[in-house]
Amino acid sequence: MTKLNQILAVEKGVKSDVQRKVTDAYHAIQKTPLLSGISRTYQPIDDEGEQLPSESTRVQVQAGEVLKDVGTALTRLFDVTATKDWANCAARASVRIDGTVLLEDVPVTYLLFLEKQLTDVHAFISKLPVLDPAETWSVDENTDTWRTEPVRTTRTKKVPRNHVLAEATDKHPAQVQVFTEDVVVGYWTKVAFSGALPQRRVNELLVRVQKLQDAVKYAREEANGTGVTDQKIGDRVFAYLLG
Repeated sequence: MTKLNQILAVEKGVKSDVQRKVTDAYHAIQKTPLLSGISRTYQPIDDEGEQLPSESTRVQVQAGEVLKDVGTALTRLFDVTATKDWANCAARASVRIDGTVLLEDVPVTYLLFLEKQLTDVHAFISKLPVLDPAETWSVDENTDTWRTEPVRTTRTKKVPRNHVLAEATDKHPAQVQVFTEDVVVGYWTKVAFSGALPQRRVNELLVRVQKLQDAVKYAREEANGTGVTDQKIGDRVFAYLLG
């Protein structure tokens, strides 16, 4: 028995072959000289007259035959596509994760859709922002975000100071050097917040989506192993069109 995956394997080749034949046929019927023929014979007025050879050109392309050939080529394509589409209506498989059915009797066309969407989901998850591993994070119940432990730092202020190099005398004023000193005037307490995710959570999500991707692929292969009934649509279509 022919299986759906066998039909899918030949469909692309059939489409390509038919497209080439139809294109060639279209170009052939556009070439007027190939569709035209002629026959000319010459007869002098009397037997003494000059004898000239006959001339003839054969018709090389007959539109009716071209049309029949196109119909034959398209009949094959119509039948292969009909067989695939009829089989797609019946081809189903369940998606299983670790032996448990997640999705039951899913049509193969939806499995193909799901497979593509999961590729996009995987790409999205792989780009999720993650928490800075250099910090220690915990859940903050008030903001529903992640927070770091408080870090206390000092705030300083430059205060001018005087350093007496020489005391004043009755003859000379005091020699004083002015400098600044950093004096602690307060304390900062910093807590960082983040809406990113822990790396372990992102890794867990990636594992889950990968497992689902694999399960969908297995289900698709199973569905594509469904037996098909060959459909003969093309003959009826072109019997009407060319009848």
